[in-house]
Amino acid sequence: MNHAADLPNRSGVPEHGRVPKYYAVKAELEALLEELGEGGALPTERELAARYEVSRETLRQALRDLLIQGRVRRKGRQTVAAGPKLEQPLSLASYTEGVRRQGRVPGRTLIELERLGAERQLAAQLGLAEGAPVWHLERVLLADGERVGLESTYLSVARLPTLAEEFDPSSSLYAFLTEKLGIGFGSAEERIETVLATPREALLIGTPPALPMLLLHRLTRDTEGTPLERVRSLYRGDRFSFTTRLGPGA
Repeated sequence: MNHAADLPNRSGVPEHGRVPKYYAVKAELEALLEELGEGGALPTERELAARYEVSRETLRQALRDLLIQGRVRRKGRQTVAAGPKLEQPLSLASYTEGVRRQGRVPGRTLIELERLGAERQLAAQLGLAEGAPVWHLERVLLADGERVGLESTYLSVARLPTLAEEFDPSSSLYAFLTEKLGIGFGSAEERIETVLATPREALLIGTPPALPMLLLHRLTRDTEGTPLERVRSLYRGDRFSFTTRLGPGA
């Protein structure tokens, strides 16, 4: 699949033509990654620094760039070639559907499912009275067993009183709501921004705190226009990209 972002952009060479040393090393590493293939382990930092005749700090700067771009990932004490980023559509489709379409195995690990009293802003978003009971469902998102995100979902307890007893947290919430309860999804408002994970979030997702994240806020309504859920989804910037289809008009 071809995307505009994949097209060459003068190979990152500045107008004056002087290529920073780390960038030259990065180009060498990219060629090495192509040879290794997905999952192939890079030599140690000491070996790579000696091979390219640069300092360890210069090498680490090149590796940091590749990590942020999603070209490499950490696997234990090794740095390995990463596969292509997961492309998640910006649509009323579940995380499960998006991951399965790319031949990956989706999964989730439950962090907590608890009842809370809705604070003022959350209550207004869900069309509830302040303090009304809501479910808070927090789960780590997985793709082929790899931790790739963290999702927090808020739903009305009055509307879904038996959620804790009937729902399997390792499965798709969208499938449960539509197939088991017959709730239809009508529309959603979504906002995306880049953030850094908090120390707790980084620990749960298993990433360095300095790794950029993609944060999605979503408010979903059912087919009657009634607010159904508020979702806060945090995705690894090195493992995810988002796609949508545009047309004339709004």
